[in-house]
Amino acid sequence: MNVLITGGTRGLGKELVYKYAKEGYNVIFNYVNSSDRALEIEKDVKDKFGVKCTSYKCDISNEEDVLKMFDEVKKEFNSIDVLVNNAAISCDNELSKKSVSEFKKVIDVNLVGTFIISKYFSQIMNKGSIINIVSNDGIDTCYKEEMDYAASKAGVISLTKTFAKELAPNIRVNAVAPGWMDTDMSKKDIDESELELEKEIILLKRFAKLEEVANVVFFLSSDKASYINGETIKVDGGY
Repeated sequence: MNVLITGGTRGLGKELVYKYAKEGYNVIFNYVNSSDRALEIEKDVKDKFGVKCTSYKCDISNEEDVLKMFDEVKKEFNSIDVLVNNAAISCDNELSKKSVSEFKKVIDVNLVGTFIISKYFSQIMNKGSIINIVSNDGIDTCYKEEMDYAASKAGVISLTKTFAKELAPNIRVNAVAPGWMDTDMSKKDIDESELELEKEIILLKRFAKLEEVANVVFFLSSDKASYINGETIKVDGGY
């Protein structure tokens, strides 16, 4: 079994690389800048789990980059069984300060990149599952500084429903919408007092552990979720 995970060098993407490897999958993931980290993860995964693990430098918003990775993956692995569209960026800024180029870049990576990856890699999936990582920001929890991020994730939720129709019955397509996760990135632009206020809004009074979100993603790609298709599952602790 082969899985492709976009954005696999940090945060949830890295957690998913290890989760699928632990479950016996050969893992393919991409990165943009962190080649040293990607090579470290490759070696560690191979040593710990005895599966194939290969990384590719690829900007998912660039069709030429994706096609190059597609050709190499097809040559080495022939097919994939699971695709997890995880890679995403954010450029937080209020409306008056947010540039058009920032807005477009977020849309290009998060939404257009998901489209490009899914368009090509679904062609080497005879059956299987695609899981798109979205966000509760794309449903009903919006922050004004993240208007582009929220719009991109809402767009991916729409793509999820469309792809589910297009690729059925052999390929299921679902989305997972995390809320706050316990990562360094979550803490990057917000101070501790604000983080505590956010936790108070969550019914479970804490942020998600990465493994809790990864478990839901893996479940959706497994036979245990064989009759779930076109759905978006929130994993936000009751925000």
